[in-house]
Amino acid sequence: MRQRRDLAGACLAHTLHDGYSDLIYALLPIWQREFGLSYAGMAIMRVLYFGTMGALQVPGDRWLGVTSARVALALATLVAALGYLVAAVPGGLSVLGIGLALAGIGSSIQHPRASVLVTDAYGDKAKGPLGIYNFAGDLGKAILPALVALLLPILAWRSVVALVALLGLLVAGALLLLIPRQAQAPGFYDAKARKHGGSGKGFTLLLTIGALDSAPRMGYLLFLPFLIHDKGGAEATVGLALALIFIGGALGKAVCGWLGQRLGVVVSVVVTEAATTLLMITTLLLPLDATLVLLPLLGIVLNGTSSVLYGTVPDLAPKGDIGRAFALFYTGVVIMGAVAPIAYGLIADRTSTANGIWASALTAAMIIPLVLALRLALARSADHDQAQV
Repeated sequence: MRQRRDLAGACLAHTLHDGYSDLIYALLPIWQREFGLSYAGMAIMRVLYFGTMGALQVPGDRWLGVTSARVALALATLVAALGYLVAAVPGGLSVLGIGLALAGIGSSIQHPRASVLVTDAYGDKAKGPLGIYNFAGDLGKAILPALVALLLPILAWRSVVALVALLGLLVAGALLLLIPRQAQAPGFYDAKARKHGGSGKGFTLLLTIGALDSAPRMGYLLFLPFLIHDKGGAEATVGLALALIFIGGALGKAVCGWLGQRLGVVVSVVVTEAATTLLMITTLLLPLDATLVLLPLLGIVLNGTSSVLYGTVPDLAPKGDIGRAFALFYTGVVIMGAVAPIAYGLIADRTSTANGIWASALTAAMIIPLVLALRLALARSADHDQAQV
């Protein structure tokens, strides 16, 4: 029962915080019109959230390391909700930026603390629950951006953001009720893993691959609302497109997890990254209706790769320090996801939206030779595990 409550609390936090991160995409066209932002300017607005979230994951996890997961996750959710409440206050672009940065500070705690909460609760059997935890995040990505897009034609965007902030305040209270007191376990899984630990070089390569994998995903999502508009879609169609790609992403967690078990990490990542490259380019060439049909499939491969990589973190954690490994992994992923769209945005500003998407697709293709080099580190980790049995 305690394990289930720990997992449910981690999943609830992940659902809200991932929804908080990706609902920004539904608001970007509104902010572009109101504040006269370029593609690079919109990417910079994203950085105020994603950059602070990524940069503070390691120090934030350390600062709250002595705090129970229950209190840490509730506090983080409260801060993120207050950030969106500030963003809803009239006051121009600067106030919006402050609110997004504050929301990013709150969300910086969620990934490492919730991941370790699940890992400690389930020990050696944590990979399955971690997959459920990842799936919960994608539900948030599918639900909140679509909900925001549906509300925007009805309410002013500041009112919509205020409602989002209220939801966060409710979730913060729910986490205090749901997660048991003293939920932070004594670190059974970490202690066991520290006996051997993973390869430092192997983890560095995994971190590099994970960071690069986030770049095309965030880049494509930056351009998707404008790609839909260019094809003749309205605001509601943008919300539908975001929902379709995020629903595909949630399904991708399960599909790619199964693929990883059957084919292994290396083959699975090669297949998904190759498919990501091909499908991104294909959406440039298709009309609106055909693009919408293709978006769930693109979402599967675009987001599913991260699940395969994420489940490998405990296997390659340096010195078996899984908590720090998760924090470092998410830091690399989030920072790359925040910075890369700025480069893509500059390309699009100087050329076209299509070229920005081309740049995102080619980044996915760059991952293939890197993951082939990861094969040796994974083989060494598997050999060590067999020797321990």
